[in-house]
Amino acid sequence: MAYKYETIADSLRQSIRSGKYEPGELMPDQNKLAAAFDTTRITIHKAIQLLIIEGLVYSKRGAGTFVRKDFRIREHHQETLIDKPLGTTQTNRGKKVTSKVLELQARLPTKWEAEKLLIDEMDPVYVIRRVRYVEGKVWAYEHTIMPTNIVMLTRKVLGGSVYGYLEKESGKRIAGSHRIISAARATQDDVEAMGATLDEPILVINQISYMDDGQPFEVSESHFPYQTSRVVADVQVH
Repeated sequence: MAYKYETIADSLRQSIRSGKYEPGELMPDQNKLAAAFDTTRITIHKAIQLLIIEGLVYSKRGAGTFVRKDFRIREHHQETLIDKPLGTTQTNRGKKVTSKVLELQARLPTKWEAEKLLIDEMDPVYVIRRVRYVEGKVWAYEHTIMPTNIVMLTRKVLGGSVYGYLEKESGKRIAGSHRIISAARATQDDVEAMGATLDEPILVINQISYMDDGQPFEVSESHFPYQTSRVVADVQVH
């Protein structure tokens, strides 16, 4: 059963895609939307957060929420919304999954990171770099930024499933992620982390993931060896 904020987000999403709200247009304020959907301002805020994560709208402090001017271009290129990110451990259930932690530190976020995570620029974040292995072979090289107030992380935790630990400790469900999948050339970091050959092709996934209350909990970039990587998608034509 969908949360009410998800149902509202679906309705607003359809209004944007149908042209009711044009690219660049200022949307009704949250109080008006709350009245229109007979709900609370908090619920509307969560729905708006979900659309921000998906790249359909953006908010300007003191001005309101606007439809992104480039959202039709983003739709045309079909940036993929993956509803249930599973993580390496769940994706490879039944196999031996291990990790090599390269970095775990805390610092203040950049302006871009704060905007994507919907946090203040004075709220500290974790910087996490690790290599994931499946049955002893390189699966991915991950670089993740995560707010420190989400959960307490240690190198021991990073050795296992962060997603599993996060759901257990927070009591919340991981609801989804916004992913951009692309190709790139291996850098020196990939050579050192994964044993890749410099400039050989790699698969790159940039991702923003969020909990079932609409709060983003990570921005990440993962690199995958081309030899073992593939993307499978089911496309339904209406």
